[in-house]
Amino acid sequence: MVPTYGVAPANVDNDHTGPESSGESSALLGGDRDTTVKRVPQPDGHATLGSCISNLTNTIIGSGMLTFPLAMASAGIIPGMITCIFSGCCAAFGLYLLSLCARQARHRRASFFAISQLTFPKAAVFLDLAIATKCFGVSISYLIIIKSLAPNVVASLYHDLSTKEPPAWTSSGRTWISLFMILLAPLSLLRRLDSLRHTSYISLFSVAYLVVIVIRCYYWPLKDMPEPGDIHLIHFTPSFVSTFPIQVFAFTCSQNLFPVFNEVQNNSQERMNLVIGSSIGSAALTYEVIAVFGYLTFGSKVGANVIAMYPATSLFVAVGQLAILILVMFSYPLQVHPCRNCLDKVFHFGQSAPKAITNDDDDEDIDHASTEMSTLKHVLLSSAVIISTFTIAYLVDDLQMVLSFVGSTGSTTISFILPGLFYWKLTRDDPTVKKRNWAALALAIYGACIFVFCLGFNIYKVVYPGEGPAH
Repeated sequence: MVPTYGVAPANVDNDHTGPESSGESSALLGGDRDTTVKRVPQPDGHATLGSCISNLTNTIIGSGMLTFPLAMASAGIIPGMITCIFSGCCAAFGLYLLSLCARQARHRRASFFAISQLTFPKAAVFLDLAIATKCFGVSISYLIIIKSLAPNVVASLYHDLSTKEPPAWTSSGRTWISLFMILLAPLSLLRRLDSLRHTSYISLFSVAYLVVIVIRCYYWPLKDMPEPGDIHLIHFTPSFVSTFPIQVFAFTCSQNLFPVFNEVQNNSQERMNLVIGSSIGSAALTYEVIAVFGYLTFGSKVGANVIAMYPATSLFVAVGQLAILILVMFSYPLQVHPCRNCLDKVFHFGQSAPKAITNDDDDEDIDHASTEMSTLKHVLLSSAVIISTFTIAYLVDDLQMVLSFVGSTGSTTISFILPGLFYWKLTRDDPTVKKRNWAALALAIYGACIFVFCLGFNIYKVVYPGEGPAH
């Protein structure tokens, strides 16, 4: 149990429903009158273990899986598999530290903001900035995926369902993201978004279908498949520095660890470890399969979006591309929503002091994003995010570069730096967890090194794009 400094422990019995209402009698006003002090039972979570594992796995597996074969091509099969497992283990350790820190928040009220108030209250703005950066970058990656997949899907459908050639304008990805923004912009302007539960099923289907595609097309190549490039067991290239953050990005799910902790039935540490291990393990296995078979199929010629490399004339491939296209289309507004809220807090940081967190269960939950934005501010911030992401996606075709920047900044911050610093701050004076405390500090330092070194290398590649081999 992580000790609390400066606040009383928030519900030590976090992992189960509180005791039945009980009372303690004390003699007051002369002792001839008893006053019963009732303890209100704490509500337990309602989410099953299976649903929490599924939700966290869905959070992990996203657009990053499409770029794993490229990450493997930058180092070779053996180093690529090792770095994938290493990135997953680091992400799992960060989630484990966050689950320990979550027990210091009030009963099932854990959040990044609540923990930051217990550790580094004045640094809350950097937390919001990190989350905003990640959501902004993921939004751009979704639009780039739409731009690369939509022409392929249309070409495949025309090839199988019609004898005519598709109109010339359908081959332009920029035209497609312009059309899709007509639908996505209004959805992104909504103040409160539904969970869009159907996207979870599309997500599971698209991931499973992509695994089937990469395995099937390796053993039974489709017509018009390109000849593979060079394949190496070990082959480090300069681009490894920029592709490694993609693996960090691909395992990022810290933003949903606290909701899972708050909602799961019996959130004991053992059950949280099972959720974390199962989710990271499932994602790592999926990434390894996609990376290995995708790399073996295309070799050094593999691109940043592996599914876009399969022939557009195949309906079998088009179904998988269409599933991913629909998934990222409905996921885009879900990224704009938290990005907008976090940017609002960044721009207004310091204008009002946050309310101190207490352990009084009668107090309402403290949420630094609960203040309603004015209509004008809401529209302006939403429009700024939508226009910015659309403009960058319209001009940039390199999905790898976008994911590299997101992985080296926002993902490293919320996956490594913050979990390590939070736990270190809460336990630095506790000798019983000294080794774990030092490991947490090492995780934060590791994240900071990735942040500085990989971000610097990515900026160098943007400034000097012609220098150094791609693979």
